[in-house]
Amino acid sequence: MDDVVQRNKKSWDAQVEEKNQWTLPVSSDEVARARKGDWSVVLTPTKQVPRDWFPEMKGSKVLALASGGGQQAPLFAAAGADVTLLDNSPKQLEQDLMVADRDGLKIHTIEGDMMNMHQLADNTFDFIFHPCSNCFVPDVKKVWKEAFRVLKPGGTLISGVTNPVGFTLDAALEKQGILQMKHKIPYSDLTSITEEERVALFGYNEPITFGHSLQDLIGGQTEAGFHLIGFYEDSWKGQGRIHELIDVFIATRALKPR
Repeated sequence: MDDVVQRNKKSWDAQVEEKNQWTLPVSSDEVARARKGDWSVVLTPTKQVPRDWFPEMKGSKVLALASGGGQQAPLFAAAGADVTLLDNSPKQLEQDLMVADRDGLKIHTIEGDMMNMHQLADNTFDFIFHPCSNCFVPDVKKVWKEAFRVLKPGGTLISGVTNPVGFTLDAALEKQGILQMKHKIPYSDLTSITEEERVALFGYNEPITFGHSLQDLIGGQTEAGFHLIGFYEDSWKGQGRIHELIDVFIATRALKPR
């Protein structure tokens, strides 16, 4: 697991250099609008998160979990939240710090692993925002347990996850528009394909990816103690034929009971 964390740290640092869309910071205009209450974010590729999934942001202690890139944390801070951002990539964190410095925001950043948030105390946060980044860790159940630990009773966690059906496909055939199941779930870039295949299919700088089962993605939240209170699906048109047939992404809202 330590090797995966280190490899993905370097990969996401490289993604910042390559200007991956999830590494591009919000503008000063977006921050200014957020200060007036006009803001929106995504957990999954395209759908805006419903505003009633968020608490009153002003004064709330918010954890942006594995959410670096200068996109969500600055808007939460501009909306009045006390924001802590934990991310594995130093360069992703630098994007948020750049926005904070540029626009006069306060964001506390921590370089860390979402599976082991030892830097954070129990029962600290009112709200956790966790986008589709848990596909980059080998054990998503550890993420849910850590999120439950650091969340206050009565707090909520909203998360984006990837339906494992997308990971079953033969990626080489998918690039040709052919959808054929090949891989067993759970999927792992480390064991389901060779390193040579991974680089040929996705490129050297692509992070190591894992396709978790729905039992771990959804059931793992309830196993950790959460109550699921919200759910929707999302697609990513233009990213392959599968997205024309099924919504591959899922957003969940979970409550830590009092």
